[in-house]
Amino acid sequence: MTVFLWGVLPYVAFVLLAAGLLWRYRYDQFGWTTRSSQIHESKLLNIASPAFHYGILFVLVGHLVGLFIPMSWTDTIGVSERSYHLLSLYGGTAAGVLTVAGIVLLIYRRRTNAPVFRATTANDKVMYVVLLAAIVLGLVAKLGHASGDGYNYRASIAPWARSLFTLQPDTARMAGVPVLYQIHAVIGMALIAFVPYSRLVHMFSAPVQYLFRPYIVYRSRDPKQLGPRPERRGWERAGF
Repeated sequence: MTVFLWGVLPYVAFVLLAAGLLWRYRYDQFGWTTRSSQIHESKLLNIASPAFHYGILFVLVGHLVGLFIPMSWTDTIGVSERSYHLLSLYGGTAAGVLTVAGIVLLIYRRRTNAPVFRATTANDKVMYVVLLAAIVLGLVAKLGHASGDGYNYRASIAPWARSLFTLQPDTARMAGVPVLYQIHAVIGMALIAFVPYSRLVHMFSAPVQYLFRPYIVYRSRDPKQLGPRPERRGWERAGF
């Protein structure tokens, strides 16, 4: 089971992610969308959506820093393990709470607004369950091991995660990891595999091209140079 969970399952998740993205791009580009329900309700969405998106962005950045920046690097720049633990604890908790609040509001909106609820598919319901479980379990694991210097996952989970990219998974690193962190990791892999087959696929559609497109120049009509615009029948001035 140790070999399967930490040496096989990660690659299954990555294969499902890559295959799903290729399949959606090749055969379902019109379905590559968030299926926005803003037309049905926007007041609560304008609160819940930014809370979720900003929260999940900070959560993602925190995971990338924690898993893929070695302890030796932070030690080199003078960040002690205690300082890193406090930053991870308070920053990660704030980001997680913001994300959970956004998800809860989005679920409440879908459940209480009839048109939005009718537009909710079974796939959406599964997505919310997996996403909420991953975030909540991460919070529980973090807060459950917050005493003292906390659990140093950078000495176990992080090296294992980095070893996956060398195709030599160090499964022994995960043997002594607390159960809550293990469950969080398994649900996280399930979420990664599920992304291309849900509305979460839109996270891979960031409009990067807007950073490199040329400026759009808007010019007003100068009546002194071009003369007055002739009035068309039915478009005469109202006289006030």
